[in-house]
Amino acid sequence: MKIFSADQVRRWDAYTIANEPINSVDLMERASAQCFSWLINKFEDKSIYVVFCGTGNNGGDGLALARMLLRAGYTVSVYILEGQKRSKEFSVNLDRIKPLTDNLQFISNADFPLMPAGTIAIDALFGSGLNRPLQGLSADLVNYINLSCQTIVSIDVPSGLFTDTDSKGNAVIRANYTLSFQVPKLAFFIEANNAYTGEMHLLDIGFHANFYRDEPCIFNTIDIQSISSIYKPRNQFSHKYNFGHALLYAGSKDMMGAAILCAKACLRSGAGLVTVFTEDQTQPVIQAALPEAITTTNTDVNVLWQKKRAVGIGPGLESSPAKKELLINLILRYEGAIVIDATALQMLAEDTTIIKQRPANPVVLTPHTGEFEKLFGKTDNDFERIKLALERSAALQCYIILKGHHTLITCPGGSAYFNTTGNAGMATAGSGDVLTGMLTGLLAQGYPQEDACLIGAYLHGMAGDLAAEEMSEEALIAGDIINCIREAYKKIKGFREFGGTNNNIRD
Repeated sequence: MKIFSADQVRRWDAYTIANEPINSVDLMERASAQCFSWLINKFEDKSIYVVFCGTGNNGGDGLALARMLLRAGYTVSVYILEGQKRSKEFSVNLDRIKPLTDNLQFISNADFPLMPAGTIAIDALFGSGLNRPLQGLSADLVNYINLSCQTIVSIDVPSGLFTDTDSKGNAVIRANYTLSFQVPKLAFFIEANNAYTGEMHLLDIGFHANFYRDEPCIFNTIDIQSISSIYKPRNQFSHKYNFGHALLYAGSKDMMGAAILCAKACLRSGAGLVTVFTEDQTQPVIQAALPEAITTTNTDVNVLWQKKRAVGIGPGLESSPAKKELLINLILRYEGAIVIDATALQMLAEDTTIIKQRPANPVVLTPHTGEFEKLFGKTDNDFERIKLALERSAALQCYIILKGHHTLITCPGGSAYFNTTGNAGMATAGSGDVLTGMLTGLLAQGYPQEDACLIGAYLHGMAGDLAAEEMSEEALIAGDIINCIREAYKKIKGFREFGGTNNNIRD
């Protein structure tokens, strides 16, 4: 799914109004009706609502929602923060709600209302069009709501939150739930904003499909629809060589577990054969733990690299001048796909420009935040880090998989993807080794780099989600992720075969 900026959403709104056609007030009514439906399905029938509205279109949404709640028999109070300007849609909805209630008050000073216990606060003060920090009475009200309300539902975005830039230092509503419209905002994928957005729910308000189809964008989400479209079912007459031979440079005397996890994940992801380069004294460890893998101690790369479709390097690897020389030769001379992780990333950090010298097959880098900073430098916030990842991918012509809760994939052509699977239980030793093995296995099967990155991140996270369901997040270990790859594949294959539709966009 595409991730639009605040400006793109504004233009999409205008496009829908012009081309459906529908007037702005009726489109607002459609949005409010979706919020109303969500609320009455989420909360008890006797819930008490306090709706806080600004005087712009977000406030108009709040007034329309309050009217629907009143007509349904709920106890509703409405508080309007006085603004310098009232939008036309706000004024229309203000006139519509006045006959239904006397409990309609304007806030012009810091004499804020008392909030009874159990009240559900609806935040409709400021929407995604906000472009400057809240100050004065607006900021005071936001802070008061945060302190006084146990349950807060924000409409569109939590008031005070910027959608496309950093919100550090802003007064921002700390919502338990955010009801946003049509497509997610970039801010929803930022770790620091999780404290503000709570659970995020996308509601369909029927924006016009043509704009979504034709509007280019940088950011997208990885979801099961996109993954099922690039997943390749197996030909029943295939043999192991059809699915590629992968080579792994992984493990060392004290870290053979990383090599085992990486190799096992590579096999489970579907590679036809996997060879692990190892030392004489550690070779038996691989053979005993993973009989399906091939081991080798052959250092002649002219022999070792032959017929290998993909190479993964780094997990558990010992850092040494010899290993660094191997990495450089691999980048400059090996013509197949390469995944670089862990120790190999640390060695690469001394000079990342060598990546540009590859004649073909852009490398795939898989750093966590700390490794990313060693590679490319520190940034002040997540938005700057995303921008830097995009810049480095384009400049170095490589793929960067920046690991996190919403793993970010940046591509040489300028596009970026946020993964939508995964959980906190995957923050455990060896999880990254598993991802490297899976990516190498997918590349060995012949998936193009971008497709392998997307499927690898999604499959890794989905396997983690399935493992957490069975084991709990706290008890989850990296081996559990590998054990659930099979079920994750089944889900993707099942979706491809039996289908699913994305009904968030109206024709």
